[in-house]
Amino acid sequence: MKNYLINTTIVCLSALFLTSGCKKFLDQEVPGAYAEEDFYKTDLDATQAVTATYDMMQAHYNTNWGSLYMIKMLLSDESNAGGSDAGDQPGYQTLDNYNFDATNDKVREAWRMCYFTIYRANKVINRTVPETDLRKRLIAEAKFIRAYNYFELVSLWGDVPLVLNDIPPAEYTSTGRKAKADVYAQIQKDLNEAITDLPLRSTYVGGDRFRASKGAAQALLGKALLYQAKYAEAAAQFELVITSNQYSLAPSVGAAFSPTYEFGQESLFETSYTNARSYDWGNFPWGGAPESNIHIQIMGPRGDFYTKAPADSLIAGWGFNLPKQKMWDAFIAAGDVNRRRQTVMSVGELISAGGNWTNPTAYDYEGFFQRKYGSFQSQTGSPIGELNYGTNWRLIRYADVLLMAAEAYNKSSNDLKARQYLNQVRQRVGGLADVGTSGPALFTDIVKERQLELAFEGYRYPDLVRWGLAATELASLGYQSNKHGVLPIPDFDVRTAGLPQNPFY
Repeated sequence: MKNYLINTTIVCLSALFLTSGCKKFLDQEVPGAYAEEDFYKTDLDATQAVTATYDMMQAHYNTNWGSLYMIKMLLSDESNAGGSDAGDQPGYQTLDNYNFDATNDKVREAWRMCYFTIYRANKVINRTVPETDLRKRLIAEAKFIRAYNYFELVSLWGDVPLVLNDIPPAEYTSTGRKAKADVYAQIQKDLNEAITDLPLRSTYVGGDRFRASKGAAQALLGKALLYQAKYAEAAAQFELVITSNQYSLAPSVGAAFSPTYEFGQESLFETSYTNARSYDWGNFPWGGAPESNIHIQIMGPRGDFYTKAPADSLIAGWGFNLPKQKMWDAFIAAGDVNRRRQTVMSVGELISAGGNWTNPTAYDYEGFFQRKYGSFQSQTGSPIGELNYGTNWRLIRYADVLLMAAEAYNKSSNDLKARQYLNQVRQRVGGLADVGTSGPALFTDIVKERQLELAFEGYRYPDLVRWGLAATELASLGYQSNKHGVLPIPDFDVRTAGLPQNPFY
């Protein structure tokens, strides 16, 4: 996907964050570059521009460790920050300990990544003329991407600036934040329009499988409605996905996260990476945007203390995102053996398999290693494996759709459907009995199933917040219900764009 290059110069990327220095740079002629008014004219222009928009969603490492995935993980009760000590990546450490503020660099980078992506999507939507079927589809893809990023923003920050066009410099400080309801309304508008022109997943083949499909847009629309407690409407969208016959569960959770099943039967939407760039310590783009997923390396068991089991592919990393005892205990309490083995490994299991861990008191270590986004040698390239992980982020998968559908049906008084979809996920796991509960008890079962099925995927924190359970489940970590249900607006944008700050930040 990143082999395409947009032919127009995109510098500073989000109009909200232009500075005077950047403006002066933009005033200079760039030799060999198209003028913007000459671009977005052809099918090729539009294809390159949309590819560049997807490309920005890969930028979880872009000069700084500012991963949306890691932010959501460290705010949850699933894992600890880890690393070498409390001074290793302070932005992640303070998120994990709930003592972060508006100057947190990880929060700032994640915020910017969303708006940089939206900036590129806006260009496609506003400047591409839908004169061909291909361009109509590409505009629809851009609307899906814009909606996806606004969903991330509104679910994590609450009221946010709603930027749909270029903003004149004179309006930078008057753009302001829009109410959540207005942002959700735009998300729904974008997705409803995108659904009309997006094809079914099965029409994409080969190098186009990363593109947004009709089912991905319907699933995201259902999720946006679910987060607004519009349960019957959400259920209707999920039902369209389920009955489309485009998706099914992979044989196991482990299979769903394997290279074989990237863009596979369970995948509705992924952000893709490659292990084929041959990065080494001399050519890795530490100052830019790598094509590999370097965050997989930082989550591997810390190499200072770890020896892999001979028959296992899980190799050493840098020791971040270490599972908590609470996550392990949840699997044990549920009797969920098969899924646990594919999600989290204990030190006892490591040693039994012939591996070793030499520091039982390592920083933030509670005796476990995560395997869902594991640092598997089978997913690396050469010559330096740790710099060449090709692991994709699974952003929407079918198991999540089934569980969201179960929740939506339970909340709209259709427990028969809710149990059907909940049990479909449980039956894939093996060894788990079907759930026969109803009403509030069934909702509790859905909450538990999401905790186990979606462990280490970044859903737990926003789930707990929207369910009103965060104050209970996250209190021991430092969560304050009047503050931590949203992230702080980055201090830079409060100061330069005049954005009001979220309470208590």
